[in-house]
Amino acid sequence: MAQQTNPQPDAPKPDVPEPQVMIPSPPQLAAKSWILVDADSGRVIAEHNSDERLSPASLTKLMTAYLVERELERGNIKPDDLVPISEKAWRTGGSKMFVEVGTQVPVNELLHGIIIVSGNDASVAMSEYLAGGETQFADLMNQHAAQLGMENTHFSNATGLPHDNHYSSARDLMRLARHIIRDYPDHYAMYSQKTFKYNGIEQNNRNRLLWRDPSVDGLKTGWTDDAGYCLVSSAKRDDMRLISVVMGTSSEEARAQETQKLLSYGFRYFETLKLYDQGAVLDTPRIWGGAVDQLRVGVDQAVTMTVPRSRKDELTAKLNIDADLEAPIAAGQKVGTMEVRLGDEVVGERPLVALEAVEEGGFFKRMFDKVHRFFSELVGGWFD
Repeated sequence: MAQQTNPQPDAPKPDVPEPQVMIPSPPQLAAKSWILVDADSGRVIAEHNSDERLSPASLTKLMTAYLVERELERGNIKPDDLVPISEKAWRTGGSKMFVEVGTQVPVNELLHGIIIVSGNDASVAMSEYLAGGETQFADLMNQHAAQLGMENTHFSNATGLPHDNHYSSARDLMRLARHIIRDYPDHYAMYSQKTFKYNGIEQNNRNRLLWRDPSVDGLKTGWTDDAGYCLVSSAKRDDMRLISVVMGTSSEEARAQETQKLLSYGFRYFETLKLYDQGAVLDTPRIWGGAVDQLRVGVDQAVTMTVPRSRKDELTAKLNIDADLEAPIAAGQKVGTMEVRLGDEVVGERPLVALEAVEEGGFFKRMFDKVHRFFSELVGGWFD
């Protein structure tokens, strides 16, 4: 007969930590190079060989289109301006919009042809119109690449056709894509257009993800024998926008599938949070010798951070404001930094700026503040 034991009182249950969301390592892709970044915060979520100089093929046309959009925004050209089609533009090989030599085509039509159907003929025509020739236009492309921080990029033409001194990197093309989206948002819808018809010929956008994933709305495909199949893509779900660059895959299907892996990883395991709006007042430190005694300090751009999902409670911000602020101070003047941490890891720094100008106070106000400041420092702030 089994021995019966007396029941014991319930023991206190140990504290069990709540389960954390497990973040797997990023996917490994069948590609030469790739990068995935949050478009708003700039955080790199995944990358591999992202600074390697590779042939960009028709991803080049992102810069060609960017410069056309820039000229449109500045009012130097208009959408309905007519661009003459030279024999050189007409004869350029590769993908075409099918413009005819000797005709005149509106800027807006050529821009559609560059972005949607990757027209080499349209790209050469626009380069000649804007800079007098493709060589001169390539000089402009390189100047703007330098301004945008594209350190591993050099353009030799407007099309991406093979050239020994024509290269870019995944990180540089990501930077360019961010600028296209942020700098000229009124033009960005063009990058999601699935078809384009010109001269009686309708062609499809080669970005297959535009048909497969409703969150994808751009940007550009590329292919040459040397470059392989490449894709710069962007997708937005809720308030989070990601940009991916995949270079050097084996086929059109591979570049779409490998890009989808990156985007799915980013959206599934990360989220982007807005910490502060542009112009938010974060502190009002003492200012000496001014017409007023306090300065409104904050951020001149919205502060967003990309973090693993379910870790937002670990975000903290520390304000490091310059000591002994003195008038005059101009609006927008940097007066410190904000350090954002995720747990113990620093995940971002942003400048703190004066949100208003503070002029010098009158003579007696300045003298009073000098005395006040002296005794405040002497006795550790008792006079504040």
